[in-house]
Amino acid sequence: MVRRGAGENMAKFRKKPVVIDAVQWDGTNVSEIREFFGGFTEWVPLNSEFLLIKTLEGEHTANPQDWIIKGVKGEFYPCKPDIFAATYDPA
Repeated sequence: MVRRGAGENMAKFRKKPVVIDAVQWDGTNVSEIREFFGGFTEWVPLNSEFLLIKTLEGEHTANPQDWIIKGVKGEFYPCKPDIFAATYDPA
């Protein structure tokens, strides 16, 4: 029996190129966020700095500068700016 090191049996995958809709929360653009979500059904402005977003995994908080992404199934979720920049390019 040949023993392999950690990770040698793992396959590599590339993320499919998917175009998404997103808007960046700046702590003041409530109207833009409201339009993006189509109302208040999926999010609640907690105060001038935080948004509470209902996601498929539960409720998540978005901070100013976080991006709010609309996923491929119409779901919404927050994404930190550094992750967004590493994952997405303008389309």
